[in-house]
Amino acid sequence: MTDPLMTELLETALEAARGAGDLLRDGRPADLGVAATKTSPIDVVTEMDIAAEKLITDLLARRRPQDGVLGEEGADSEGSSGVRWVIDPLDGTVNYLYGLPSWAVSIAAEKDGETVVGVVTAPMRGETFQAVLGQGARLNGEPVHCRPAAPLEESLIGTGFGYVRERRIGQARVLNDVLPRVRDIRRGGSAAIDLSDVACGRLNGYYERGLNPWDFAAGALIAREAGALTGGRPGVPASTELTIAAAPGLFEPLRGLLDDLGAWHD
Repeated sequence: MTDPLMTELLETALEAARGAGDLLRDGRPADLGVAATKTSPIDVVTEMDIAAEKLITDLLARRRPQDGVLGEEGADSEGSSGVRWVIDPLDGTVNYLYGLPSWAVSIAAEKDGETVVGVVTAPMRGETFQAVLGQGARLNGEPVHCRPAAPLEESLIGTGFGYVRERRIGQARVLNDVLPRVRDIRRGGSAAIDLSDVACGRLNGYYERGLNPWDFAAGALIAREAGALTGGRPGVPASTELTIAAAPGLFEPLRGLLDDLGAWHD
């Protein structure tokens, strides 16, 4: 790695993600409860989401005070450096609340609007994924690559669901039509982990409607740097409307199916 800025951004993202991951893993109260809700009564925030975001934003303020920040739990500042951090301090909050291991800290750095660094750390799996634009993806320091494309009907596809009733009804309708056409479906509960699992070949593909930038910014870069394609509807990048990731050769038929099924709207 020869670009000093990219080196600094990656090192900062790794330090912040690991610090937040350690806090979440080691500091989880036995009586952890819901601190607030977001889009619906079942879309929860815990006190640990808030504490982890504060740890990350405090570190960023010390290391790179001129940068902007966008965080799930409310951090939002423009900055003046051209760099913006997009952070999800706890992706998979419901898993974390229930003591399930599939949760992660997701941190991405954008430079002039383009994602250039992504880190996803999953402490309960002992895994840290990382990517720098143009330099490939790594898992615990070792290069990873997405699984070669398989026919749609032989593909294991990940997905996720929103927390608003009307959106879930639409997602269930789409799932009902997707499931018979693929090998199987997995619902892990963390978009950042699902995208990283595409990157290392544990899933052939992934799709979800309703993600926010902090949900997919780091994971999508990691998937792309591992050889996958990411996007939304034809000609549209990944967005809240629809996010898809899969190897070339599978991405196109998966996107076509999802577009035909209206997976991009409720």
